[in-house]
Amino acid sequence: MSVGDIAPEDSPRERILAATAKLLAEGGREAVSTRAVGAAAGVQAPTIYRLFGDKQGLLDAVAADGFAAYLASKTDLEPGADPVADLRTGWDLHVGFGLANPALYQVMYERTRGSVLPTPAEVAGVAVLAGHIRRIAEAGRLRVSEERASLLVQAAGQGITNTLISLPPDRRDPELAALAREAVIAAITTDAPAATDPASGPVTAAVALRAVLPRTSALTATEQALLRDWLDRIATAKPQP
Repeated sequence: MSVGDIAPEDSPRERILAATAKLLAEGGREAVSTRAVGAAAGVQAPTIYRLFGDKQGLLDAVAADGFAAYLASKTDLEPGADPVADLRTGWDLHVGFGLANPALYQVMYERTRGSVLPTPAEVAGVAVLAGHIRRIAEAGRLRVSEERASLLVQAAGQGITNTLISLPPDRRDPELAALAREAVIAAITTDAPAATDPASGPVTAAVALRAVLPRTSALTATEQALLRDWLDRIATAKPQP
């Protein structure tokens, strides 16, 4: 069953979430009201208030469901041999989900910007991206720190998706997301592992070593912490002119 489908056997909570997702998809945030949701879900307003508190609580719950659906599309994929290719696939899924569900996508990321603490689904989404970045680092192909790479991918991915959503469909350049994707990948990755490409420099080597550091048992916890600090300093140092 697709997002927004309502089945009579669903619980009141499931019917309310499905009705809200459908209203959101068809008319945006303005179409979501307690009265409209109640009529579509076949429940009274007190039921909505009891389960979700208010309209914002309802939208937050729909956003969490949206994150879960988005993550399911990403985590079902088996990692490939090339971690950079997997990052490309993840980027394309992210943009595709946003364009297919524009109102839901904007609610999802309004939640991200407005919350002090992230939802579990948001945390899981960051963890999926961090996993992609970690695999690239372990392969010796990350030219910046893992944190910087993750933040850049998040910022660019969300920015390009929101830009495309804001444009009329007939003005959306299908190559725009691909160009942004390749620009980001070029900024954070190398074509060859650090061990086989001396030109990649000490940053890539430091990032790669830091990524696999937890696998070694040759160092004490104190020594690992010291080495991790040194590697972080190399990875985030400004390049020499």
